[in-house]
Amino acid sequence: MSQPLNRPPLQRLLFAGEAIVDLLMWVPALPERGGDMLSESAAIEVGGGFNIMAAAVRQGLPVLYCGGHGTGPWGEKVRAALAAEDIGWLREPDPDVDTGFDVALVEADGERTFVTHLGAESLREPDAWNLVRVRPGDAVYVSGYGLVPPASGAILGAWAAALPPDVLLFVDPGPLAADIPAAVLDPVLARCDWWSCNHREAVLLTGSTDPAEAARRLIRRTGRADVIVRTGPDGAVLALRVRGGSGPTDHGLSLRQIPAPVVTAVDTTGAGDAHSGVFLAALAAGLTASDATRRANAAAALAVTRAGAAVSPSRAELDQFLAASGR
Repeated sequence: MSQPLNRPPLQRLLFAGEAIVDLLMWVPALPERGGDMLSESAAIEVGGGFNIMAAAVRQGLPVLYCGGHGTGPWGEKVRAALAAEDIGWLREPDPDVDTGFDVALVEADGERTFVTHLGAESLREPDAWNLVRVRPGDAVYVSGYGLVPPASGAILGAWAAALPPDVLLFVDPGPLAADIPAAVLDPVLARCDWWSCNHREAVLLTGSTDPAEAARRLIRRTGRADVIVRTGPDGAVLALRVRGGSGPTDHGLSLRQIPAPVVTAVDTTGAGDAHSGVFLAALAAGLTASDATRRANAAAALAVTRAGAAVSPSRAELDQFLAASGR
């Protein structure tokens, strides 16, 4: 079965994504084009990359936010949320622009639709990421949101693609996966150690609607990565490169569908984020990729039973949920 590359155990997560503010509105369904609608409820929460960081740190993995943050009410809200979770930040606030935000419409079945405006978290200076000092045992998280913008995506992508081999690079392309320019995406694909996306994103990137086939195609596009395709209530497909040992394989790959606990979804916002943060924390705790995926599936399942974005469980809550689920 797949074995990890020769690197030290994970000790810290460096988050090279975007912490922004979510303007959430719960609606019966999306309004028609040109129409209007009264929301059933609304909330303003810190979200985006904050969800991943909160999920990881609640499981015991130290986190440092390496992205940008601004001067203004949204930046202040982001920093307050980071401080409340004991997450440090690397940079001083940008004095010229505030942090970005999104509008999220959550429908009755829990599905959510976003429109995002990026702000200070989108770093455009050519040497912006040189401030980050990586060390052996670090995991670096990169989001597709950061790879899309023309003024900043290429800078982040080039930095991520050049990370030293003793640093784990985890990439989630996000909903804008198809909008990442190939010149930016391909070097990151070649360098990343883990590629995690949901079913919709996998379809956009591969053209295959079958999650297992999409995972096969994704792993063949990468240079060294293992792949997770999250399949919502069905759990996730885990595709591992076979680097020695024995076990059922598919042309050099080990493919497994790892199920998730059955729950009733209230709000799917942040489910994928919970999955990624908990998965990385589980790897840092010494779990195998299969067990880490199983734990991440459970965290995502528990998260969708709660309204809001940063609702990933604590380690104690997740342990209790897993025990009650018989997993």
